[in-house]
Amino acid sequence: MPNSGRFSALSYRDFRLFWFGQIISLSGTWMQSVAQGWLVYSLTKSPLYLGIVAAAAALPILLFTLLGGVIADRFPKRNLLLLTQGLSIIPALLLGILTSMGVIKVWEVALFAALLGTINAVDVPTRQSFLIEMVGRGDVVNAIALNSAAFNGARIIGPMIAGLSIEYFGLPACFFINAASFLAVIFALSRMDARGDILVKSEGVVSDFMKGIKFIMGENEIKRAMVLIAVFSLVGLPYITLLPVFAAEVFHRGAQGLGFLVGASGIGALTAALGIALMGNIEHKTRFMSVAGLCFSCALLAFSLSKVFWISLVIIMIGGWGMVSYLAAANSFIQVSVPDELRGRVMSVYSFVFLGLVPIGNSIMGVSADAIGTTNAVAAGGAICILVSAAFARGYLRKSPEKRDA
Repeated sequence: MPNSGRFSALSYRDFRLFWFGQIISLSGTWMQSVAQGWLVYSLTKSPLYLGIVAAAAALPILLFTLLGGVIADRFPKRNLLLLTQGLSIIPALLLGILTSMGVIKVWEVALFAALLGTINAVDVPTRQSFLIEMVGRGDVVNAIALNSAAFNGARIIGPMIAGLSIEYFGLPACFFINAASFLAVIFALSRMDARGDILVKSEGVVSDFMKGIKFIMGENEIKRAMVLIAVFSLVGLPYITLLPVFAAEVFHRGAQGLGFLVGASGIGALTAALGIALMGNIEHKTRFMSVAGLCFSCALLAFSLSKVFWISLVIIMIGGWGMVSYLAAANSFIQVSVPDELRGRVMSVYSFVFLGLVPIGNSIMGVSADAIGTTNAVAAGGAICILVSAAFARGYLRKSPEKRDA
C-alpha cells in the first residue's frame, strides 16, 4: 500500500538530492521559457511565430519521445540524465550569447528550441520512470506530487524573476542563468546512489516499444486518461504560448505582466501539487481527475473572456490547479499500474500525449489566433476542453465506486 505520510518521499536521500536540484534547474528553465516567448514576440509582434517556435520546441518530443522511452528502459537512468542535463546547457548558452550580441534571428530561436526538445525527448521519460526507483512503489505518489511541486514552484519563481530580469538586466541574463542552473541537477545526480537498474533484456527497439503499447491498449482506464491528456495538449495547454499576446495586447502589462500571468498559473499548480503531497495518496483518483479536468477547462474559457488583469490572475490560478491536479493524479494512477520493466516505455507514451502533441496544438492555436484573434482561439479551445472533460467525467461517475476508483 502507498505510504500516506506527508512528504514521505523526502525521507530518501537520493530523492532529496534530486528534488532540491530540480527546484534550482527548473526555475532557470522557466526563466528561459518566459524570456524566449518575449524575445520572439519582440522580434515579430506575431502570435503565429509564437506558435511556430513553441511547435519547434515540442516537435522532437512528438517524433522521438517513444524512442526515448525504449532508451530509458535499456540504459542506467542516472547516466542518461547526467548526459541530457549536460547537453541542455548548450542551447541556453547559445541563446544568451547571440541575444547579447544583438544578432539573434527567429529561426535561430526555433532551432535552439528544437535542439532542447530533442534532448527532452529522452530526458522526460527517463526522469519520470526514475522516480519510483529512488523511492519505491509505496511512496511513488508522494514523489510524483513533490516532483510536480518542484516544477510548479519553479513556475512561480522563474517567471517572476524573468520579468524583473528582462526589465532591469535584459533578456540575455535569463538565458545565462538557465545555463548555470543545470549544474545543480548534475551535482545532485553525481552524488546519488541509485543508478536506475536495467530490469529487462532488450529484444530489439520495435519489439520493446510494442510491448509498452500492448500494455496500454489492454488497460481501459489508462487509455481514457491518456486520451483526455491528448485533448488538453492539443487545444488547452497551448494557451500558455499565447500569454505574451495577452500580456501586451489584452492587458497592456508588458514583460512584467507576462511574468505575473505565468507565475499565477504556477501558484495554482503548486497549490495542487502540495495538496496531493499532503494527502499522501488520492483515494478516489478517477473522481478527482474528473473534477480537476472540468476545473481546468472552465477556467480556460473564463480566462479568454476576462479583460480585467487581476481577475484573470485569479482565474489562471484556478486553471493551473485543475491542470496539475489532473496530471498528477493521472501520472500516479499510471505509474502504480504499470510493471517495473515497462515503466520507461509507458511513461514515454504519457510524455508523448502530454508534451509531444503540443507542437500540433501550438500550430493550431497559432494559426487560429492569427486568423480569428487570440482571445477567440483560446475561447474555442476552452469550449472543446469543457465538452470532452464533461463526457469523460460522465463516463467515470456513471460507474460504480468500486470500478470507478480501482
